[in-house]
Parts: sequence; structure tokens; C-alpha cells
Amino acid sequence: MSILKQPLKLALVQLATSVDKSANLARARTKVIEAANSGANIVVLPECFNSPYGTDYFPQYAESLSPPGSSQTFEILSAVAKETATYLIGGSIPEIDPATSRLYNTSLVFSPKGDLLATHRKVHLFDIDIPGKIKFKESEVLSPGDKITIFETEYGKIGLGICYDIRFPELAMTAARKDCFVMVYPGAFNMTTGPLHWSLLARSRAVDNQIYVALCSPARDLGATYHAWGHSMVVDPNGSILEELEASEGIAIADLDNEKVDEIRKGIPVTKQRRFDVYKNVAD
Repeated sequence: MSILKQPLKLALVQLATSVDKSANLARARTKVIEAANSGANIVVLPECFNSPYGTDYFPQYAESLSPPGSSQTFEILSAVAKETATYLIGGSIPEIDPATSRLYNTSLVFSPKGDLLATHRKVHLFDIDIPGKIKFKESEVLSPGDKITIFETEYGKIGLGICYDIRFPELAMTAARKDCFVMVYPGAFNMTTGPLHWSLLARSRAVDNQIYVALCSPARDLGATYHAWGHSMVVDPNGSILEELEASEGIAIADLDNEKVDEIRKGIPVTKQRRFDVYKNVAD
């Protein structure tokens, strides 16, 4: 059987966000319902969808996930997943661990019954300095996660990363070798790195591993302190872009074919030709 057990519709919500958390959550709920009404089985929100993106904002908007029921965002995501009977990958939110006071960039995944399926804390923090272009250091405020996130659905296994995680191919390699049919990355690339690498990285991870790859960005707001690239996209296992948005708010819905992975892997059988006698299998 294919690692994608049945066809599905995957929706990426490229959300316009503001400084108003309640408004952001209400807008996210509306767009998830809209995506579900369009037939989506899995809906994805962007990185930092309930707040502006930036180190100055993370502490202010951070929510604790413990004890249960203490997070406004958690409750809204759980409820709308259940209401729409969809799998909901809740982009990411700033999270505070009350036991340590550490902050994380965290994604929450909910089942069609509203149950929490997975939690992914961004593993690789976005610390870059391109002279004359952009300097940003998440590590000034955030702590990194320490695990690879894979969760089960009736469609098969899904791997999850956040934004900068896509630059580290080991996560996608491991997920693919553990039979994930897709890697999903809520992300907020900027106007420097977006044009350079957004599409390239999505297509590279897809071709490297012969799986689907989905990137979900916030909409671009030139009035904000951080300008997201947008261009949320779904890429097939052959590296072809199935759906891509521009910069404005919108929903991209792509049909994922359960026979596509097998077809591509039979034609170019790299999954059977790897030489683990020559190099290490990172998934071990």
C-alpha cells in the first residue's frame, strides 16, 4: 500500500494577521471553516498566526499549554477542528513553559474530533545576519525544540517542521524514511530569503525524499515590522508546484494523489538505491 493511503485535499490558509490576538483567532477560525467548506480534509495555518512575528512580540503573546484549558488559542483550534471535522495543523504560536519560563515557537495539531495529536517546537532557530538586508535572532528570546514530529492520520503519516526547519534536510529525510507522505512547514520567510530560497527549498525537500511538501506563510503586510514573503505552496513528490498563492491573504487547496508517490518512486527508485554501507542513514 502507498504511504498515502487515500486521496485528500490539503488547504493552506495564508492569513492576514494584526496586533489584535482575538481578531487574529477569529479570522483564523473563519478561514478554517471556509477551507473545510471547500472540501479540505487537512487545513494548515501559518507560522505565528495569532500574533505579529518578531522577538519583541513573542513574550507578550506567549501562551501556556499547561494546565489544559489555559490557552485561548488551543481551545479555539480544538473547537474549530471538531466543528469542521478536519485535521488542523495550527501554524505556530509563541508558547511559554510555566515550569521554566522558556519561550518556544510551537505548532499544535488537532484531530477531526478536536483532540491534540502532536506538538512541535521549532527545532532550528532563525538566527541570520545578511549585511545590508536582514538581521534576525530568534535565539535572543526563544529556546529550541528537541524532537522530530511525526503524527498518524487515516491518510498516513505526516511530518511537521516550522519555517527555518526546512533548511535542515535531516528532518524531512527522517520523516520520509519513517513513511511520511508529506512534510508540512508553517513558515514566515521574509523579502530577502523568500525570493531566494522559499520555492527552492520546498522543491528540494520534495525531490530529495519523493514526498509532498507544503509551506504555509502569513499574508504580506508592508505596514508590519516584519514583511512575510507569502507564496504558500504545495509541491508534489516530483518537485512540481501544484498550488501557489501570491502575497495577499487566500487559501490554496491541492489534491494529493495517493498513487503519485509510488509512481515517482518506481520511475526513479532512489529509495531502494541508497548506499547505507557508504554513508549513515540519518533516520536510524
